[in-house]
Amino acid sequence: MSKRIRPIFNHFKKYVFRGLLAIIPPALCIFVLHLLYVGIDQRVTGVIERFFGASIPGLGIILVFLILYLLGFIASNITGRKLFSLLEYIVRRIPLINTTYQVGKQLSTTLSLPEKQVFKRAVLVEYLKPGMWTVGFVTGTMLDKSRDNEILLKVYIPTPPLPTSGTMVLVRQTQTRDPGWTIEEAMKVVISGGIIGPDYVA
Repeated sequence: MSKRIRPIFNHFKKYVFRGLLAIIPPALCIFVLHLLYVGIDQRVTGVIERFFGASIPGLGIILVFLILYLLGFIASNITGRKLFSLLEYIVRRIPLINTTYQVGKQLSTTLSLPEKQVFKRAVLVEYLKPGMWTVGFVTGTMLDKSRDNEILLKVYIPTPPLPTSGTMVLVRQTQTRDPGWTIEEAMKVVISGGIIGPDYVA
């Protein structure tokens, strides 16, 4: 490849790659919507048309959202939690299904962490050695009576990519840094292994 053509080729390749990255999120959304439409809506519409002689496009997707709403409502009360606990107890006895269920449960728990608001704020903590910082979440405070009731921060340090596992450390306020991130932004950094998230530290 000649020296004149190579810069043009590199320029073209760079922007083709960026275009690919830009189209992935909307393409995934379209793919999921297509699966919902073909796999659910059309089938439900076909069943209704067969029994009632009328076609209502979009009814299948509406029914899916209604079912998800009802499941969420049931899972939020005591009876529902008992039913899901019983289901989990049964699933744990089935080896292959148990593994799949646990992965799904970890992902579900991860996605629900911001909603539960168990974290007060995101911080950076020196971890393993001085000068090496990691993302942590303040879960509360504690008094150190041996140091004139000095306030210690309880900081949860998650393990990427699933922040449901990690470790908890007690540190002084001076041993942390405020990155200027929201909890959601810090969570994106953890789940993506640093690929997605803020490109700055305050």
